[in-house]
Parts: sequence; structure tokens; C-alpha cells
Amino acid sequence: MGDRVPAPVHRLVPAPAGRVHLVEQGSGPLVLLLHGFPESWYSWRHQLPALAAAGYRAVAVDVRGYGRSSRPADPDAYRMVELVADVAAVVEALGERSAVLVGHDWGANIAANAALLRPDRCAAVALLSVPYSPRGGPRPSEIFSQLGGPDEEFYVSYFQEPGRAEAEIEPDVRGWLAGFYAALSADTMPGPDAPDPHFLRRGGLLRDRFPQGARPDWLTETELDYYAGEFERTGLTGALSRYRCVDRDWADLADQDGAPITQPSLFIGGTRDASTTWLAEAIAAYPTTMPALSAAHLLDGAGHWIQQERPAEVTSLLLDWLATLP
Repeated sequence: MGDRVPAPVHRLVPAPAGRVHLVEQGSGPLVLLLHGFPESWYSWRHQLPALAAAGYRAVAVDVRGYGRSSRPADPDAYRMVELVADVAAVVEALGERSAVLVGHDWGANIAANAALLRPDRCAAVALLSVPYSPRGGPRPSEIFSQLGGPDEEFYVSYFQEPGRAEAEIEPDVRGWLAGFYAALSADTMPGPDAPDPHFLRRGGLLRDRFPQGARPDWLTETELDYYAGEFERTGLTGALSRYRCVDRDWADLADQDGAPITQPSLFIGGTRDASTTWLAEAIAAYPTTMPALSAAHLLDGAGHWIQQERPAEVTSLLLDWLATLP
């Protein structure tokens, strides 16, 4: 079968901020793959050929701010409404009317909001690691600032201040990425009695909580080199700008307060991923917030980088779900 699957093709397509870099493999119904932080189209390297072999047009993008896609200087350019506009532009540039959106981490949020804001371009949505939680409640920065108490700071608050996280990461991009990936991987994450790597000591660095010298089984040295090479070339500001727009998103999306996702949907998370466990109530609310959900799969013992940690399982679940779509 593998001999009949075409090689992946890299393309640049026009988008509101300039261009989106994407990698395309196969032909058939369009499945658009959206990565999170700090990742790349490359995060879907296992799924692209499998989806293509199963008869789909699999397309993984570099989200705005990453890789070879445009990296606007204005922080407002990374608002969710702008990223949703990129998704619609990619679907249109590929000559399609709509796509099945599959998103991981921030990509899951982009996919969910595309389902709400551009239902004409989103036929169905699969969310990985980060559950859908409808817009609502207090301003996000107010919530994040209360986490951690007087001695610790939540990583999202840390990422919000321009230049602060860059000063930690950019002198040793490869080392920082290796530590961040290890901190959230099931096989290398700190134990339950160790300090939580989602928080940092006030006045300290996030990397102070990373496992030292650990590399997850899913990540080869060559794969780490690829990620490091991308961020050494681009810097981290574009990627981190997503965190700096959470309050703008809260204001922009006021009309979507409490809105359900009505398209056919799927969720896949890991039982050892804080993104999934912290939002257990959001998963419990899926009958209301995602009424057309096929299933919510929690992979036992899996961490945050789920489509890379458990590529065969995740791909199989995606393919089984895709086969049920009209």
C-alpha cells in the first residue's frame, strides 16, 4: 500500500497575514491538521501518510507565527479570529468547500473556534488533548493570575509578558524544547511528589522544573533537531503571541458565549495530561457543549503530545471516526 501513497508536498498558500506553509499528502476528502505549542506541521508526521493511505487529502499546516508561515510583528495578529481566518483561507486555497479539522493543544482551540465562526468551512472537528470549553466566565488573565498563589506563577501568565519567556528559551532553544517536551510526556514527566512543571517559582524560570537529561521515547535526536532548527530560525515570539491574545479573544468572542459545537466531533486525550485532567468538567459537559460527539477517548497512561506518543492508537481512532462521517 505504501508504494501507492504519494510523497508529501510542501506548499505556500495565500492567507490574510501573507502566507501559510503546509504539507500535503494524498487525495480525497480534506483533513486539515492544526498543531499546538511549541510544535510544527511536523507534529503530524505519523498521521499524514496513514491518512493519505486511507484515501484522504491530509494537510498539516504551520500555524501563523511558526515555521515557514507568516510571522506578523503585531501581537494582535495572533487573535483567535485571525487564526480562524487562516483556516478558512487554506481550505479555499486548496480548492475545497470545507474540511474536517483535527487540532492538538492550541490547534484544538483553533479547530473548535473555526467550527463556531466558520461552519461553512468546517464539516467536522476532532480535538486532541485540550477539551472544548465554551467561552464564558471572568477575563482569562484574571483566572491565570490567581493560580499558583504567592510563591508560584502559572506558565500562561509567564508567557503573556512580551520578551520574558523568549529571554529564557532563545539562548538554548534545543535544550529548552527537550525539557518542555519531557516535562509533559508520560514516560519522562516529573512524579506526583515533584513540583508541577506547569508552574514556576516567582522570580525563577520555567525550565527549573523540567526533568534533567530526559528525552521521551517518542522523540528521536533527529526529530528534536527538526523542531529546534525551526525555532532557532524563527524565534519564539510568533508562537508565544498566541498566549498574549487570550484576553483579546475573550472580548472578540463574546457573541459565542456558551455556544455548542454542532458538527460531528471527536475527542482524544491522555490520562496523564494535565490539559485533559484539569478540564474534566468540560469533558463531562460534552453532551451539552458537543451534542454531535461520537466519543471521548482517554488513552490510559498517555501524556500531552498524544499523536506523537501514541501515533498508532490516535491514527486508528481518527480513521475509525472519519469513516463514520457523511
